[in-house]
Amino acid sequence: MNFEYVESKLKNHTPSILGSDKFSRYAVMVPLIQKEDGIHVLFEVRSLQLRRQPGEICFPGGRIDPQDIDEKSAAIRETIEELGIRRESISEVYPLDFMISPFGMMIYPFAAIIKEPEKIQPNPAEVGEVFTVPLPYFIENDPDIYHIHFKVEPEENFPFDLIVGGENYNWRTRALDEYFYRYDEKAIWGLTAKILSHFIEIIKQ
Repeated sequence: MNFEYVESKLKNHTPSILGSDKFSRYAVMVPLIQKEDGIHVLFEVRSLQLRRQPGEICFPGGRIDPQDIDEKSAAIRETIEELGIRRESISEVYPLDFMISPFGMMIYPFAAIIKEPEKIQPNPAEVGEVFTVPLPYFIENDPDIYHIHFKVEPEENFPFDLIVGGENYNWRTRALDEYFYRYDEKAIWGLTAKILSHFIEIIKQ
């Protein structure tokens, strides 16, 4: 092996997020609809029949499939499948900042206008109900933020003898901010609330 070989490898490398090849990739849509009193944000309540997070409030979205052209097409596909609408009903699809979850997920959020909301027919296998909240509510009401602290617990056979400080090593701990919005006795929280908060920040700028 020589420097020319190493240089050729570096030249052909496209940087990405280290370890991202092991992440699960998801696309999410923030649906906006026009009502008589203005713009509303549409939410889903996950079906109680679902194995993961039944009954929780979320946006349309799901795992990016191999057949999806890109993240945007995945978000549109999931929205069509979950809300039972046609592709023509979705317009003005814009990307938001993508997110990296501490639980091994990359989330690609988008915002879009949903036309003819009266034609929405939620897929009962995935969606228990849908509801909307006036956009100004979120502009006028900041989310509550709570902190979750993670505890460091190395596995039993961790090689403490190989690190300075050994078992007394000063680990860098981290906290996760959980966002909560409350509206009419509904709790919008977790990644949904964090995506919503980011969307609102863009609107306010």
